[in-house]
Amino acid sequence: MTPPADTPDSPGEPDLSGDLAARRARWAVSVMFATNGALFAGVVPRYPDITGTLHLSSAAFGTAVAGYGVGAVVAGPFAASLVRRFGSARFAVATTIGVAANLLLIGAAPAWALLATALALAGALDSLTDIAENAQGLRVERSLRRSVLGSMHAMWSVGAVAGGALGSAAAGLRIPVVLHLGAVGAVAAVVALLAGRAMLPGHEALPQDEPAATAPPRRGHHVRRAGLLLALAAVASMGQLIEDVTATWSALYLRESLGAAAAVGGLGFVALQVTQTGGRLVGDRLVTSHGDRLVARAGVVLAGTAMTVALLVPSPASVVAAFAVVGLGIGTLIPAGLRAADGVPGLRPGSGLTVVGMGLRVTLLLSPLGTGLLAQARGLPAVLWALPAAAVVVLLLSPSLPTRRAG
Repeated sequence: MTPPADTPDSPGEPDLSGDLAARRARWAVSVMFATNGALFAGVVPRYPDITGTLHLSSAAFGTAVAGYGVGAVVAGPFAASLVRRFGSARFAVATTIGVAANLLLIGAAPAWALLATALALAGALDSLTDIAENAQGLRVERSLRRSVLGSMHAMWSVGAVAGGALGSAAAGLRIPVVLHLGAVGAVAAVVALLAGRAMLPGHEALPQDEPAATAPPRRGHHVRRAGLLLALAAVASMGQLIEDVTATWSALYLRESLGAAAAVGGLGFVALQVTQTGGRLVGDRLVTSHGDRLVARAGVVLAGTAMTVALLVPSPASVVAAFAVVGLGIGTLIPAGLRAADGVPGLRPGSGLTVVGMGLRVTLLLSPLGTGLLAQARGLPAVLWALPAAAVVVLLLSPSLPTRRAG
């Protein structure tokens, strides 16, 4: 059955391949991803200033920051229904403005309780923004009929690097936290409003060209669909886990286990971020040509092999090089999981994205605890073995990914 003419985002819409509106929307969503990446990344370099002003202990500060993950997990399940109600474009703009305004609350918090509340609100708003931006990005993909979500995620990384660098510069210049974060938030809000005008309007529709209601699905169908969604969430979460482990433990491993100089310690994470960004930019063309499954398999085999060799024959140079290869190999995993979940037939718009998004946020919340316990029990090298282990998990679950791009 052909969808109604007033659902421009449905598979039955006029072909917008190469159309100016679709291309403008692509860059608008990319700007939104970059803005989202820059916003909270600018807060991280100001944490020492915030903790110093509030006289927080390490335990108190860590508990407050944990509120970010809690807020994200609590708000995540509501993302799909809100995107369906307001449309991904309008909702992405509104939540981005909310994130921007919340920066002032973080910077101006006069006590621990208000800081923890502001960070929890930041996590909640970010989880909603993330689902809305990915929903809009996948609409653009369907319009252009080629993979572009990877490059949008690459723009998030570019924004995060820029936001972190700006925050570090502001801290070095001793610019007041409230002034710095207020200015960043104001600019981000204006950018979001301008970008929103070029995004695809309207509400989300079913990802597949099928009636919303026919014969009731059999129970076995529900079970298979749930299993597929969990597998896709796990694929994306393994990409998140690899990135988190690298961010948290790579510098400690290089410096404490391998005796690398202080200047070298941070290079592992930098190498992964740079190559992951490049991998996402290149990965769009590969996914369009060969499909998510083949690209993901090749990437994790490359990443897992490189990290295994580096851990068996460790040196600062080999480990940094391995992190660079890992970043290149995992670049498509999160976009692949989101894209495939959004295309699962029979789901209401945004539901598949929400399941995968929740998996990513639960990983963010639990991975520091799990890897910390592992490091204490077995040492830092054991933590780094989580990277090739995660690659094996993705390889085993890769049949859940589509063989070729639809459309």
